[in-house]
Amino acid sequence: MIKLLVFDLDGTLADSKAALDGEMADRLSALLRVVKVAIISGGSWTQFQEQVLGHLPPGDYLSGLSLLPTCGTRFYDYAPTPGWQLRYADDFTDPQRTQILAVLNRVIDQSGFRATKPWGELIEDRGSQITFSGLGQQAPLPQKAQWDPNRAKRTAIKTRLDSLLPDMSIRLGGATSIDITRPGIDKAYGILKLRDLLTIAVGEMLFAGDALFLGGNDYPVKTVGVTAIPVRDPTETKRIIETVIACLGS
Repeated sequence: MIKLLVFDLDGTLADSKAALDGEMADRLSALLRVVKVAIISGGSWTQFQEQVLGHLPPGDYLSGLSLLPTCGTRFYDYAPTPGWQLRYADDFTDPQRTQILAVLNRVIDQSGFRATKPWGELIEDRGSQITFSGLGQQAPLPQKAQWDPNRAKRTAIKTRLDSLLPDMSIRLGGATSIDITRPGIDKAYGILKLRDLLTIAVGEMLFAGDALFLGGNDYPVKTVGVTAIPVRDPTETKRIIETVIACLGS
């Protein structure tokens, strides 16, 4: 029996950095009335608020929703009073942060892939995660889709980062991003936190994400035994949600 559905955000529930569309918001609201749901993403808490929470109707049903920004390095849950609360945060130390930013900037420059006119910040320090976005955090979707469609640019950067930051976890995420977290802290870590905090066995979870390929930031969930379903886009995710509602709702 499935007791928890876990979703990636960008490319799975919504387009990269975009809000849930009305249909997806309706599907998630209905799903939360039959089963617990968690969302794990490389995005920041602010992105979760803008992309997800701002488009779900308020209500006590949100107590069934767990939110794990920055690849599971932070965990928020909801109670009618006092609302959304941070349960834990695994932030970088100051020396780790300084080293990562220096190495990342150097590798980007050496790669030749630094955008000259980015849309927003290229590198964002999210406390427990540092994220590089190839065209900037606010780049339009059409441009993002064209920048690295076969992941060749980011793979080249990641390969270099792997050698220079061997004690960090480095994953490709979204359409143009690379996520860096503390060693051993990735979406698999988030899954195990869900297991412990919600008292739900990994075998009772189902994960859906668009980056389950080797090197993708969803891939680590497969290493802890979660049943994982790869999706190409939010449309496929909607079909999965519909199926689960039909099965559990009856």
